[in-house]
Amino acid sequence: MKLHELSPAEGSVKNGFRKGRGPGSGNGKTAGKGHKGQNARSGGGVRPGFEGGQLPLYRRLPKRGFYNKFGKNYTLVNVETLNKKFEDGAVVDAAALLSSGVVSQLAADGIKVLGRGELTKKLTVKAAIFSATAKEKIEAAGGKTEVV
Repeated sequence: MKLHELSPAEGSVKNGFRKGRGPGSGNGKTAGKGHKGQNARSGGGVRPGFEGGQLPLYRRLPKRGFYNKFGKNYTLVNVETLNKKFEDGAVVDAAALLSSGVVSQLAADGIKVLGRGELTKKLTVKAAIFSATAKEKIEAAGGKTEVV
């Protein structure tokens, strides 16, 4: 095979369609835009969502909520989940939580451990923040809490 023998696959290349280039092209004169009107003009047409002057949907619906730029976003984990998923003496950190399937993804600000349920195992827990009851329960079971 030589360079001049190369050709694209059948049907993969289409010829350009030149609008408004005479009657022989099959698309001359009005170039597929019909006669007169807003859509026939240069720059014509309406923006997406325009409803012909009727009050549009995005203005009829109420506004809800806001974004708190100072808010913190944590992945929440309860001590009862740690009790079920980890062995006695284990080190629980973000990587361990991900690999064990306790959490599927981490939030931007890390992990927050909450105090729901009972903890009977001695665990070393590393997280961004702990609730007061979670800290009590982990330390009462003989474990340690480390703020990362």
